[in-house]
Amino acid sequence: MTIHFGTDGWRGVIGDTFTFHNLRMVSQAIADAVASEHWPPGGQSAADPRRMVVGFDTRFLSDRFAVEAARVLAGNGFQVSLTSADVPTPTASFSVRQLGAVAGIMITASHNAPRYNGVKLKAAYGGAAAREQCKQVELFFQDNEARARGPNLMDYEQAKRAGQIERFNPTPAYHDHLRTLIDLNVIADRPQHIVVDSMYGSGRGQLKGILQGTGCEVIEVRGEMNPGFGGIHPEPISRYLGALVGAIAAGHGQLGLATDGDADRIGAVDGRGQFVDPHRIMALALKYLVEQRGWRGAVVKSVSTTQMINRLAEKYSLPVIETPVGFDHIADQMLQDAVLIGGEESGGMSIRGHIPEGDGILMGLLLVEMVAASGAALEELVEHLLAEVGPSHYSRLDLRLASPVSKQLMADRLRDGAPSSIGSLRVHHVSDRDGIKYVMDDGSWLLIRPSGTEPVLRVYAEAWEPQALELLIAHGRQVAQAG
Repeated sequence: MTIHFGTDGWRGVIGDTFTFHNLRMVSQAIADAVASEHWPPGGQSAADPRRMVVGFDTRFLSDRFAVEAARVLAGNGFQVSLTSADVPTPTASFSVRQLGAVAGIMITASHNAPRYNGVKLKAAYGGAAAREQCKQVELFFQDNEARARGPNLMDYEQAKRAGQIERFNPTPAYHDHLRTLIDLNVIADRPQHIVVDSMYGSGRGQLKGILQGTGCEVIEVRGEMNPGFGGIHPEPISRYLGALVGAIAAGHGQLGLATDGDADRIGAVDGRGQFVDPHRIMALALKYLVEQRGWRGAVVKSVSTTQMINRLAEKYSLPVIETPVGFDHIADQMLQDAVLIGGEESGGMSIRGHIPEGDGILMGLLLVEMVAASGAALEELVEHLLAEVGPSHYSRLDLRLASPVSKQLMADRLRDGAPSSIGSLRVHHVSDRDGIKYVMDDGSWLLIRPSGTEPVLRVYAEAWEPQALELLIAHGRQVAQAG
């Protein structure tokens, strides 16, 4: 078997490639990599190079997989802080930094279908491990396989008695940190009726817990434990948020917030039951942080994120940095530069003062603060935004593949065969930062790229008019299926 860490970790189908044996072998490779002289790169250090954090989400067997990962780490001499219950990925990531650990393991497949599980590897700074760190894990895994070297394992109860594994609750410290980033007094001044949809994921109870005492009435849907996620992808996009839309339509709230399976992504529904996508949430957050809080700094966005961000940044004279898809690239910029906000179209976002990690809980709270501070409904804020920097019509098409494709070969083909125009839209330039992106004269664009986490080819487009958007998506589908 071979493993590969994609845009956000290693993932596999439970019982097929994601098994207890393979998870132990990956955990051993992580232990070897962390203990090696190559970890961490760039001279970064942790307060305790022998401490590691392990967290897990609500997926099938995630709690047991987490125990096995902890046993392997303990067997390699690490002191392991293992969460006492399922937690959001940003909670576990924050704990890595807060406890001064050298690294962390989060057992989750994030927004993927219920049959998947996975491993996210965290570095000492509280964000996704760097690409070179993940590569080291892959190399140690291959070497261990070649030498038929199995994992070091310590009995769980023995490890607990010896203090090698300790169970802990990371939520209080995480919530205390979020309270330094969110103005709960503003929220308390204008309490709201909110519906939260945690999509059966590990974000359950988080938003409701933090908003307790603000006067907000918070109703949570799909907050119970359901490892099968009700048979849907726990991804906060329109097609999976029927329960949230229904709750808003039934009059249970004027603002709906949704987090994905491990709560590092955000989606929203306004008081009219309309889906508010992450593009608009990020644009609203940028507008609020600059105009209301007076923040300055670089704006970082993935290549698949709306041009509304660019138009706002130009208005505020702020630099925009465009990265490949994957929050690890945004995290790199947050570690290097004075970043005001960073985010991607899938809903992963973070702001200055937070860990370099997408956080659906943080962004949901910030959205509540924005609505409270403005005194306007979310739908009104969106209307004002579009009147200022829109209109923006956006779509993403996911094409299931029989097997993964070579990103480089596809990029070469699409670059070499780039059209001079698509319908009446003239191609201004071609970007190969991640996949191939055709940027039109009027700022519209079409992006075609293979997914880094599953056998899917993604086609993204944004245009000023719905007709132009349909034209771009149709062209993307045609060229993607041709090769």
